[in-house]
Amino acid sequence: MQSFNDLEMNWRIESIEQAVMKGERRRLAGCNARLGVHGKEVGFPLLRVTIGGISGYGWSRISREDAQALIGSSVRDMFSAEQWIEERFHAIQFPLLDWLGQVRQQPIYELLSGSKAASALRVPCYDTSLYFDDLHLSSHEDAVRLLQEEAMQGYDEGFRGFKIKVGRGAMHMDLMEGTKRDIAIVNGIRDAVGPECNISIDANNGYNLNLTKHVLSETAQSKLLWIEEAFHEDDRLYRNLKEWLAEKQLKVLITDGEGLAAKPIVEWAEQGLIDAIQYDLKDYGIVNWLKLSKRLARSGVKAAPHNYGGFYGNYASAQAYPAIEGFMFVEWDEAQIPGIDTSGYSIQDGLITVPSAPGFGLHIDAAYYEGLVRSAGWRV
Repeated sequence: MQSFNDLEMNWRIESIEQAVMKGERRRLAGCNARLGVHGKEVGFPLLRVTIGGISGYGWSRISREDAQALIGSSVRDMFSAEQWIEERFHAIQFPLLDWLGQVRQQPIYELLSGSKAASALRVPCYDTSLYFDDLHLSSHEDAVRLLQEEAMQGYDEGFRGFKIKVGRGAMHMDLMEGTKRDIAIVNGIRDAVGPECNISIDANNGYNLNLTKHVLSETAQSKLLWIEEAFHEDDRLYRNLKEWLAEKQLKVLITDGEGLAAKPIVEWAEQGLIDAIQYDLKDYGIVNWLKLSKRLARSGVKAAPHNYGGFYGNYASAQAYPAIEGFMFVEWDEAQIPGIDTSGYSIQDGLITVPSAPGFGLHIDAAYYEGLVRSAGWRV
């Protein structure tokens, strides 16, 4: 049970502002099994909530109208001893948590875990940037070389875990030629990064059961950590895949849950059909993840929150890591956005060093942000 007795209960929400922050990835991101080129630009809605003259910043999709309805709400209404933040305020939970961290002068990881870290927090992560950047190449060998170069770029930046998009034959290439290229690229990246790195694959529902088995057989030498979204969640198919993996003695985990996940996916995981759940960290929210992870842990199911195309999720995931039970790796989508100083975070040997600065440890250029609010954002 959390206590909020240290807060001034008569403090109220004075203002809420929103601006879309835009920046770029380090390189253009190509297609996946079901979508076209993702591009180089990234952006997200950054909300600033001011309470008692103190501001907190965080990701939020809340509309101006819904934000207006929250103006004047008291601290007493917002925070909950049972679940940190009351459900009515879940849409602004990230700026509220940042605000609480500013008030208490604590990083989010200490706030949520309830304990002070003895040393700098370091959490495991993986590079999620290996998309279909090779579709313009006719040669599988050239495609492998290109993706090896991209993987080594991540390696040189400190990553020791990699997630590779697969499923080229679902839409962008001939079925068997695309699958052949998937296999060559996965094995080629393993050759490039060496045996110690974690490698996972993500098919974005672009495979069926038999294709999944074929790819896992042909990449057995690469010792994959997990296969993500092999096909749309189906308990019969996952049960079959689980039995096949056991028969072939392949220690590949099954992960799923991103996007429009099947409603009973958590129950299927508890039955042993799925090894890790991947609801998005931002849309599902830290508050819900804290509760869900406790439930999952009772069945030995891991947490692997999704974060792609969500610059902010890099840092929010790293801060939430110690409090979410069974959290495996932070999914890292490297990018830079003007007006946000992320220098407190660094990646080395596959681990993110998380700053001990208050809140989420991101320094926002207030003047830059206010300019965006005036030009294209809103304030209530």
